[in-house]
Amino acid sequence: MQSSVYKINKGINQSIEFKGLKAQYIWYLGGGVVVLMILFAVLYILGLPSLLCVGFIGVSGVVLVLKVYKMSSKYGEYGLMKAIAYKQTPKRIKVKSRKIFRFDTSEI
Repeated sequence: MQSSVYKINKGINQSIEFKGLKAQYIWYLGGGVVVLMILFAVLYILGLPSLLCVGFIGVSGVVLVLKVYKMSSKYGEYGLMKAIAYKQTPKRIKVKSRKIFRFDTSEI
C-alpha cells in the first residue's frame, strides 16, 4: 500500500496553505467534515436508509467544500475576519447631549 504525501506550502512569515486553502479555512473545512460525520451518525441512528444518508452527506460535503474554497479565494487570509468586524461596527452614533464634547478641567 502506497502512502500519500501532501505538500503544505509555508514560507517565512506566511500562513499555511494546503491545496489552495489558506489559514483558518483549513480549520473551517475540517470542522465541517466532523459536523457532517456526526450528522451522518445521527441520521443513521434515527433509522433513515443508509443510501439516503450517504447521498445527503455527499451533497452537503460538496456544498461545504465549494463554499469554503469560494470564501478562501474571495476573502483571503484575514479578509473574512475583517468583513465580519466591519459588519459589527455601528452605521451611525447618536449623541443626545453635548456634554461629552465639552472639556471641563474641574473633573481632572
